[in-house]
Amino acid sequence: MSQSLDKVPATVVTGFLGAGKTTLLRHLISHANGRRIAVIVNEFGALGVDGETLKDCGIPGCEAENIVELSNGCLCCTVADDFIPTLQTLLDRPNPPEHILIETSGLALPKPLIKAFNWPAIRSRVTVDGVVTVVDGPAVAEGRFADDPEAVAAQRAADPSLDHDNPLAEVYEDQLNAADIVVLNKADLLDPAALERLRAEIGARLPRAVKVVPARDGALEPAVLLGLAAAAEDDLDARPSHHDAEDGAHEHDDFDSFVVVLPEYDSADALLARLPEVAAAHDILRIKGFVRLKGKPMRLAVQGVGRRFRAHFDRAWADDRDGHLVVIGQAGMNQDAIARAILG
Repeated sequence: MSQSLDKVPATVVTGFLGAGKTTLLRHLISHANGRRIAVIVNEFGALGVDGETLKDCGIPGCEAENIVELSNGCLCCTVADDFIPTLQTLLDRPNPPEHILIETSGLALPKPLIKAFNWPAIRSRVTVDGVVTVVDGPAVAEGRFADDPEAVAAQRAADPSLDHDNPLAEVYEDQLNAADIVVLNKADLLDPAALERLRAEIGARLPRAVKVVPARDGALEPAVLLGLAAAAEDDLDARPSHHDAEDGAHEHDDFDSFVVVLPEYDSADALLARLPEVAAAHDILRIKGFVRLKGKPMRLAVQGVGRRFRAHFDRAWADDRDGHLVVIGQAGMNQDAIARAILG
């Protein structure tokens, strides 16, 4: 433990699409109380949204130079090319960060990223203070990220070629298995009985004793999430993964993403009314982005998971970029049909 105290602590924030990771990060940054914090955001897809949401968000410590965005690739697959050099650059600053927050893609497996902290170039300089897994409470309560285990077992018994579970279920379970603390987010959208039932269900699935903490909009005090001193890179055996036999490798061919460029709208009402129907019709996992409205200097931020969508004006447009939405779904989705449906 004493060796870890000399290292810069890093917190890995993982969780499925739309669980509220970026909102949780903003809350942590806004309550940093002067602590130098750097943020690495890993965006799945060619056009980042989460990093843009954080950059220059008006919170001290949230300046653009403290937000590093790694787009179009999962960190666990680009360790040597992107992640290690990024950490080294942060640590080599004249005033290096006192804590590093890492938001993984919603499709990322956390364990290969934790393993990366054992690379010789950074092992003596940085440690995984803890893995925070953010869970979308209402979504999980609706069963969106977990298949019927009996049905899966029946399929595997009937077809020997099925040697893995539903990839979404695997991602979700691997993120839970890696956790040092589970944030059951959007708890305010669940009644007390459903909340307690879900806490118990998640607790029963965890491979070790890990706290399951309810939250609203990711609003938890930094003392709850930071300073865990888990040294997770030294504790890999306690964090089982579906992909341990593959040395952490996994395929992202199960998922795909693309960008829909939007025109400037007089009103976003019709678009916002269409999006839940499009998401349901095409089984889309996530839609997020920004809408440009005529006569409005502020951009309209849109976030959707499943059929649940939220929109709010977050800040002024910083450039002439068109409005756009990033669509994330299962591989093979009909991108042209989805784009036409979104554009109406």
